[in-house]
Amino acid sequence: MLATVLLATEASATSFVISTDITLSLTLSSSKGTSGSFKDDKIVLAAKDDAAAFVASGGEIRGVRMEAAFLRIRQVLGDRAYSDQQLAEAILIL
Repeated sequence: MLATVLLATEASATSFVISTDITLSLTLSSSKGTSGSFKDDKIVLAAKDDAAAFVASGGEIRGVRMEAAFLRIRQVLGDRAYSDQQLAEAILIL
């Protein structure tokens, strides 16, 4: 019984994370920044390699370009609370 409850809880949490990541990715693809969307934003696009290193290292590697992209995205999106991990993954999807 406990195993079933734990599995159900884990599945719900995973579904929430996946839906949040998809929502963030869609937001980054369609948000109105200075150049139309983040997929056209030079600062964000330049951060793809840094974002890949960040994700692959579990957050240990933090590049300068990625930090600049995080600032840019958070500046445009306002007070939405996305984690660095979510932002890095969304940058990779652009």
